[in-house]
Amino acid sequence: MVELLDKKFTSFITKEEIDKEISNLAESINNNYAGKEVVFIAVLNGAFIFAADLYRKITVSSSISFIKVQSYEGMQSTGSVHEVIGLTTDIASKHVLIVEDIVDTGITIEKVKTLLNLQKPASVEVCSLLFKPEAFEGKEIPKFIGFSIPKRFVVGYGLDYNEKGRNLDEIYQLKEQNCSQNTMLNIVLFGPPGAGKGTQSERLIEKYGLKHLSTGDIFRYNMSNDTELGKLAKSYIDKGQLVPDEVTIQMLKDQVLQNQEAKGFIFDGFPRTNAQAEALDQLLKELSTEISVMLALEVEENELKNRLKKRAEVSGRADDADPKVIANRIQVYKNETEPVKAFYQKQNKFIGIDGIGTIDEISMRLNEAIASI
Repeated sequence: MVELLDKKFTSFITKEEIDKEISNLAESINNNYAGKEVVFIAVLNGAFIFAADLYRKITVSSSISFIKVQSYEGMQSTGSVHEVIGLTTDIASKHVLIVEDIVDTGITIEKVKTLLNLQKPASVEVCSLLFKPEAFEGKEIPKFIGFSIPKRFVVGYGLDYNEKGRNLDEIYQLKEQNCSQNTMLNIVLFGPPGAGKGTQSERLIEKYGLKHLSTGDIFRYNMSNDTELGKLAKSYIDKGQLVPDEVTIQMLKDQVLQNQEAKGFIFDGFPRTNAQAEALDQLLKELSTEISVMLALEVEENELKNRLKKRAEVSGRADDADPKVIANRIQVYKNETEPVKAFYQKQNKFIGIDGIGTIDEISMRLNEAIASI
C-alpha cells in the first residue's frame, strides 16, 4: 500500500505483469508495421514511462515525438482538452501510432487524432497501456491495448494523483473504491465428470449473484476474438504445447476486472495445480479479495459411471458412453484435484460435499457449506 497526499492506494498491476504485457504489445506492433516507417507520438505527461519502455522493444523503422494535452484535474476529467505542446515532427504520409498511458472516456485521444489528421498521415492508430471499456465514449477503441480495467482511479508507472505517484514502478488502485471487495463470495468449484457440477453451478450463480469463470470459455473467447492473449495462447496450442500458467491467469484477470460489480466468482476448471492456486491467490489479493471456499462434489466412482452412461443416452456424447474414456476422465480429475485439495485444506477453505441425492438435496448441502463460512 502507498499513500499519496490524502489518498491510500493498493497494488493493482505488478511490475512483472506490466513488463510482460509491454513485450506482447511490442511484438504485435512490430508485426503490424513490418516494412513500414512509423512515427510514435507519446502523450505527455502520463505516457512517458510507458512510451520509453515500449519504444526500447520496437524493431521496425521508427522515430518518436511528443505532444502534451490536458483533460484531468485531481481525480476527475475536465471534459475538455487543451493542447499545451504542439507536434513539430512532419507526419504527412507517414504511419502514426499514438502512445497513451490510459484511455477512459476517449475525449483526449479523439482530440489528438483530430489534430494529427490535419497533417494527412498515412494512418493513425492508438496504443494504450490501460483501457476502461465501461467509461469509453469514443468512436473507435485503441488498436493496441495492454490491460482492460474497470472504472477506477489508478496511479503509478506514469499516472498521477495531483502530480504524485508517477515514479511508482507498478500500478496502484484507490483503496476506498475496493473496500467492499473483501465481502465477495469467491468459490473454487470442483467435481468429477457426472457429479452434477454444471447444474449446481447454475444454481449457485442464480442464488448468490456470482459470475461464472470457466477457463475453457475464456480460452475460446480470447482465441475467437483474436485478442493478444488469444493469439499467444493459440501459438502454444498450435505447437502442441501447454499454455503457460501466466497466460491463463492473465486471461482470468481480464475477466475479473471486467466484472467488478459481481458479488463474487465461481472458478471452474482453474486452478488445477498448486502453482495455479498460488497465482489465483495473488491475483485476488491485488483486488483486495480472496478465495472464500473450495467446494468439491464427491461421488463414488461406480455412481459416476452409471450417471455418465445415462447422460450419453440423452446427449449422444461418445465420451460419455465409452467405459475406457470415462475411467480415464475420472482418473485425470483425481490426479488434478488432490494437490489443489491439499492446498485449500492448509488454508482451512476446503469443504467436501456429498454428491449423492436429489438436485435439491445437494443444493441444500452446498448452501449450508457456504453459510458456514
